[in-house]
Amino acid sequence: MTDAAPQGVHRARYRRILSFAAREFVKIWWFELVLPRFGMTSIAERTRGPRMQKFARRFHVLAIELGGLMIKVGQFMSSRLDVLPPEITAELEGLQDEVPAVPFADIRVVAEAELGMPLTRAYAWFDENPVAAASLGQAHRARLSEIDASDTGLDNVIVKVQRPGIDEVVAVDLAALRRVGRWLTRVRLVADRVDAPALVEEFAHTSLEEIDYLHEAASAERFRENFADDTRVDTPQIVWERSTRRVLTLSDVTAIKINDIDALRAAGIDPSQVADVFAEVMFDQVFTHSFVHADPHAGNIFVTPVSPVGPSSGSGTGGGGSGTEGGGSGTEGRNFRLTFIDFGMMAEVPDNLRDGLRTLLIAVAGRDSRGLVAAAQEIGVLLPSADTNELERALTALFARFGGMGFAELSKVDPREFKDFADEFGDMVRSLPLQLPENMLLLIRAVSLTSGMCSGLDPAFNVWDAAEPYAGRLLRDESGNLMQDMAKQAMETAAVTMRLPKRIDGIISRIDDGTVTFDTSRLERRLDRLEGIARRIASGVLFAAMLVGGALLIAPAPPLGITLICVSALPLLHSVFAGVGRRGQR
Repeated sequence: MTDAAPQGVHRARYRRILSFAAREFVKIWWFELVLPRFGMTSIAERTRGPRMQKFARRFHVLAIELGGLMIKVGQFMSSRLDVLPPEITAELEGLQDEVPAVPFADIRVVAEAELGMPLTRAYAWFDENPVAAASLGQAHRARLSEIDASDTGLDNVIVKVQRPGIDEVVAVDLAALRRVGRWLTRVRLVADRVDAPALVEEFAHTSLEEIDYLHEAASAERFRENFADDTRVDTPQIVWERSTRRVLTLSDVTAIKINDIDALRAAGIDPSQVADVFAEVMFDQVFTHSFVHADPHAGNIFVTPVSPVGPSSGSGTGGGGSGTEGGGSGTEGRNFRLTFIDFGMMAEVPDNLRDGLRTLLIAVAGRDSRGLVAAAQEIGVLLPSADTNELERALTALFARFGGMGFAELSKVDPREFKDFADEFGDMVRSLPLQLPENMLLLIRAVSLTSGMCSGLDPAFNVWDAAEPYAGRLLRDESGNLMQDMAKQAMETAAVTMRLPKRIDGIISRIDDGTVTFDTSRLERRLDRLEGIARRIASGVLFAAMLVGGALLIAPAPPLGITLICVSALPLLHSVFAGVGRRGQR
């Protein structure tokens, strides 16, 4: 009976997720596919906003009640400001901070089972009230014992403990999401642009890594090493002696939340400068380290006040060197550092993807429509079969009208201008063979959250201003590499050129001596074979012509028609049997 009850709960959870998805699919099918076919597109367009808002509210309720990966799905949708309407993203935004906490008695059971000892023995003090609750676990403040404190040099720590039974909940949610992914393969509009099952598997891989706190600890250490010499960035230290797969102990680095603008200003920190530095650091993660924090929402980034950093001290000499080169405004007089936490969701950027993204950034910064199309194809977002001429024209018009504008400026543009642009190029863009390649899901999430965070910190934040200096640095780096490659190739060419006269002289000497011979027997045999094949083909064509001609003439001129049909046997015999003897000799 003890096992039957949880299984029944899991089955009910599975069915509830699928029934929710099925109902929403039916509504989308009716309004977006059926009604337009009967000439009622206006009804679908007029009701789209309220329908999206109702969907978001229903999913919000579902996610809060079920928890688990449904919270993660909602958080991902809330960060997709680029593709989802504001009716959805605004409604789901609260999921970042709205997860209910687990009773401490249940948390104690999990923690003590993992650590193999009572909490009173593992820690000198453990706060029963959580400092934060997430979909997969929750965090509590604690203080290390004297022995652990002396060994680690730490005192106050944060202890993350997984929710009880989260492994089973994740398994059920992934099974339901895989089923929904298979449903999406039958929707042509979706299947042509994204491999939904592969997307679900990528999400599953990330989720399973998130519930392994040892993996998160290793990611935190790697991130810390990447920015070890960078004064812009800080990360918590891991207490390995008090960390397991389900319990993670790390130094308490709590400071000002990055989106708490009033607290930032009270501490004398300029929010717009925080936005600039945050953008620079995220660029560094993608293009310098190829290891990106894929969940940079407000709960996972603190702003820690420090002594002002002048231009001479810059932003360190390590991986984040772009802080001084790529964004002077972000480093000069800086009196803070960014502290990242929660490294359960990290994105690896393969070399080929990073190279494509570098090309993309340089093209965007240079308003290069052709380069942008080429970069999209290199990344795999735009399939090679796409007709890119119209797309290049659309991007040229887009750069000419809206290029260089920040979000604040775009919000002041007459909506009719956007409508005119959509009317002219909308059908072309919708017909493009676009797809979402692998390894892009988490990266897109990171970019979306970064963009939204920077705009929240500084309404006048201009992504062009952030991208251009960084693109310039990348371009200088690539130019340097290109010059090195050209110099290397020039040296190799010079070496070959120096050896060439001596080798030519040697060949001429051998020809004069009569010691140069050419074996053409194999070439002659191949030519003979090709000649025979050509003759047989000609005989076959002649046979077909005579046979067809005889058949056409047999009614008006029977003697001539019969003669042609009979004579056609000669080229047929030649076509079939020519070369048999020659093949036998070989």
